Amino acid sequence: MKVVIIIPTYNEKGNIERLIKILEEEIFPQIKNHDMNILIADDSSPDGTEQVVRELMKKWENIDINIGEKHGLGAAYVRAMTYAIDKMDADVMFEMDADLSHDPQKIPAFLEKIDQGYDFVIGTRYSQGGSIPANWGISRKMFSVFGNLLVRTILLKFSIHDWTGGYRAIKKEVFLKEKSELTAFRGYTFQVSFLNKAVRDGFKVAEVPIAFTDRTLGKSKIAAKEYIIDLLKYVITASIKEKLFGPFGKFLVVGGIGFIIQTVLYYLLVHNTNLLLGIANFIAAQFAIFSNYNLNNLWTFGERKSKGIKEYFAKMIGFFATSELGVFIIQSGIIQLCQILFGRKYAFEYYIFATIILLFYNFGAYNLIIWRKKPHK
Repeated sequence: MKVVIIIPTYNEKGNIERLIKILEEEIFPQIKNHDMNILIADDSSPDGTEQVVRELMKKWENIDINIGEKHGLGAAYVRAMTYAIDKMDADVMFEMDADLSHDPQKIPAFLEKIDQGYDFVIGTRYSQGGSIPANWGISRKMFSVFGNLLVRTILLKFSIHDWTGGYRAIKKEVFLKEKSELTAFRGYTFQVSFLNKAVRDGFKVAEVPIAFTDRTLGKSKIAAKEYIIDLLKYVITASIKEKLFGPFGKFLVVGGIGFIIQTVLYYLLVHNTNLLLGIANFIAAQFAIFSNYNLNNLWTFGERKSKGIKEYFAKMIGFFATSELGVFIIQSGIIQLCQILFGRKYAFEYYIFATIILLFYNFGAYNLIIWRKKPHK
């Protein structure tokens, strides 16, 4: 595969030459099964960074440079990744800082994960042997650690430990899929939003432990106050959107329609027949299940909907089998148990209680079994 190490720069004249020499002379010779290249994404640095890079391009032919206006880290990466794919035929792109805070020796470990089939590989500072600088003050350590924990908590995505780190390897398919939604994020919030969208769309994510080190030359580009405000704004908004308009929100709407159908039929059967409450509920549920299947297939899990008649009926059989298990054992079972213990008088209350329990079972079963996400190839 053709790999392009993208290094965004703004006034990194003192660092970029050191990093490029390490990559070319120490790291790339170790890698035999990939075509290794470097792309400098310079935001029109006034300190002469571009001139340094162009001199190095005369020595190494696998170096390129992309010049643009200074609009923030996210804008630089979107511009450079587009260039890497369109002009350099990149299959895999790295995000890497110019200041040597990201250990170049870890590049082979990232590529090993890519070779194993992962789409998005993150350098993690917070688990599996990763670390942050020991010389950081307590306030900076707390800001870094709890900032990541806050993102994980608000998004309710705990399997990934480092959401804000900038050392990553990304397949071109991931960027092309998410590109249209990334242009709104110009600053460091780009890192969180990119990863969140990749996770949302089912790309396979892996982590590689890294020891993050402080830069020795130049100044950090992070504006802490702006970064915190923009980051909180994004993760809170994204979390709300995912809950209200994501699969679970849609699932609740579809379930609400099915609930109305089932409730009306259950009421009619309870008040017009002498059927056991559990049996009355089971009969009413069949009509709700049919409605739920079709609405979930078309809307809630629309991106994974059935393709063709054969798959439609195969999924329907699986849906009914999964639903019947929940309806018969959980919902009707609870209702019937309550009738045995407390009588028929509170039939509707039994039904509401059992339905709430059933709701969580159904969402997990449908999401993980019927419309489970297939890994990207």
